Amino acid sequence: MAYLETPPTPAVAASKTVTNGRWAGYRHLLGARMKELWREPEVIFWVFVFPLLLALGLGIAFRNKPADITTIAVVANSHAQQVIDLLQRSPAKTAIHADVLDANVAFDRFRLGKYALVVTADDSGLHYRYDPARPESVLARTQVDDALQTASGRNDPLKTVATQSSQPGARYIDFLVPGLLGMNLMNSGMWGIGFAIVEMRQRKLLKRFVASPMRRTDFLLAMGSSRLVLMLIEVVLLLGFGVLVFHMRVEGSLLAILLIGALGAVSFGGIGLLTASRAQKIETVSGLINLVMMPMWIFSGVFFSYERFPQIVQPAIKALPLTALNDALRAIILQGETLSSQAGRIIILAVWGGLSFVLALRWFRWT
Repeated sequence: MAYLETPPTPAVAASKTVTNGRWAGYRHLLGARMKELWREPEVIFWVFVFPLLLALGLGIAFRNKPADITTIAVVANSHAQQVIDLLQRSPAKTAIHADVLDANVAFDRFRLGKYALVVTADDSGLHYRYDPARPESVLARTQVDDALQTASGRNDPLKTVATQSSQPGARYIDFLVPGLLGMNLMNSGMWGIGFAIVEMRQRKLLKRFVASPMRRTDFLLAMGSSRLVLMLIEVVLLLGFGVLVFHMRVEGSLLAILLIGALGAVSFGGIGLLTASRAQKIETVSGLINLVMMPMWIFSGVFFSYERFPQIVQPAIKALPLTALNDALRAIILQGETLSSQAGRIIILAVWGGLSFVLALRWFRWT
């Protein structure tokens, strides 16, 4: 005897129906994107480890260290000991090391760069041999002459006081860390999004979204906002590294720093979306990303101040998104500025990110 299955009642059938809300596609795609990122070891290295190694290397290279010792040669003759005695009596005796050598040896070693200066004393006075093309040689001439004149009883007409200053906030590493943070947000935003979209297009994965109910807006938003999670880790990791290793002082609000970092990540995410909106090959999007990033690497003050460039190009430099991001981060981190004081730079980032996202939404194609 055959038994027929009783069809479910409408109430039971309705209870088994899975409904997806408006943002279901966005949530699922964002979750999938985060899993992809964490499964790629190179992402962990380039996003998190590389900036720390770069900060460590440059921080050590430009660390605060004792004053350099100026090494000079004194030509051996009857007046050489008088020069040595004067240097020993001068206030700069600990900063100058003098060797008494035969004239030929002294001049030869000076030529090879082993000595910054050669001093020859005779009845007519002091003779300095220095190289104007070598900064250390020019500095040695000034330093040694000042030491010898002071030890000989020179009276300066003006009383001066010199104070050494090398405090946290005024060092190169303090300037560097916010620049590295801005650069890393730019790199991860553009490469992490632009490269990923073109790779998905090449592997025909985007075609599947055409047949699904995935909205173009949800897809682009999920790709762009995936950088926010990484941004939070980047900011905390790099700033924490600077504070713990190099004793940086963070003068401003951590919340303001995170908000500026989030805006920067979204802004560069939008630019990354735009570069990848129509690119078909990895080589194409790589060229476009490098074309966009290279001027900012050079002009936006990552490793040195953009004030070095001519005044005529300063407005264009300040209009770049990385310049605005770096300046805002440095103002908040190093000077303790408020978020409202960075309104102009925030507008620049918002315009770049918003305009790029709108254009990417318009020009984007799945295939």
